[in-house]
Amino acid sequence: MYRIPKDKTIYAMSKMAAPVLEVEDSSTVVFETCDCFADQIQSEDVVFSQLDWERINPATGPVFVKGAEPGDILQVKIVDIKLADHGVMVTGPGLGSMGKIFTENEIKIIPIRDGQAVFDKDLCLPVKPMIGVIGTAPADEPVPCGTPGSHGGNMDCKKIGPGAALYLPVNVPGALFALGDLHAVMGDGEVAVCGVEISGEVTVELNVIKGKKLPLPLLVDNQHVITISSHVDLDTAAEECTKNMAELLVNEIGMTKHQAVKLMSLAGDLRVCQIVDPLRTARFEFPLWLVEKFGYKFKLGS
Repeated sequence: MYRIPKDKTIYAMSKMAAPVLEVEDSSTVVFETCDCFADQIQSEDVVFSQLDWERINPATGPVFVKGAEPGDILQVKIVDIKLADHGVMVTGPGLGSMGKIFTENEIKIIPIRDGQAVFDKDLCLPVKPMIGVIGTAPADEPVPCGTPGSHGGNMDCKKIGPGAALYLPVNVPGALFALGDLHAVMGDGEVAVCGVEISGEVTVELNVIKGKKLPLPLLVDNQHVITISSHVDLDTAAEECTKNMAELLVNEIGMTKHQAVKLMSLAGDLRVCQIVDPLRTARFEFPLWLVEKFGYKFKLGS
């Protein structure tokens, strides 16, 4: 098993980024991660205006996966996420979709105890770890880690957690895979511009898939197959992930177009991942049991 320390970070996903590690196909890698603020906030007394906003959303990596070539797919099986003992949230003017209602900033430290995020002494929320930033290098210009896209990136999809498998495009030799921006818990939309932002460790298994065409990014967990899309406006992102799901059900699963769209309208769910990044992200969830009714099984891992 390989391990990457959290000081090996990038702030943009790029084909020019030097890999910090080279691994064989089907390797298991542990990524140590900073929180989205690069661990700058360790108490509620931090002066908000003194934060270095050039150090936001670091991703640990990138990793060069041997044998991964442009046109392949990188399957990332999320084996485990271990969280630090506390996270942080911030609210304030200009932050998130509700930033206009604030006149001052507030920092809140949230302890993690016994699988609970302690919001205050009388209110705890169950921890549900997920990865905010996860992706491969884009084929063209670098993309800041804070921005999502067809390569993955800052999708802030709360379904990207332990037990799920994320399928990403390989745009450059070796894929140049990186991840970061963990959340202990986060609601759909991430309306405050943050979840419980937290450092931690992520264990993943990296598998190269050749000769297959899938709408990417694609996520599979134990309940759903999920298409994810990001765009400047949410309507376009929603339409695109819905179209991608229809194409998946027809081209890969074997449904007719009429079957696919009818079943999507009956059993599928169109959801918002986040509305606070430079591009908005939506996802379409379709029940895995219905896919299996058509004789198709996704392989979660090697």
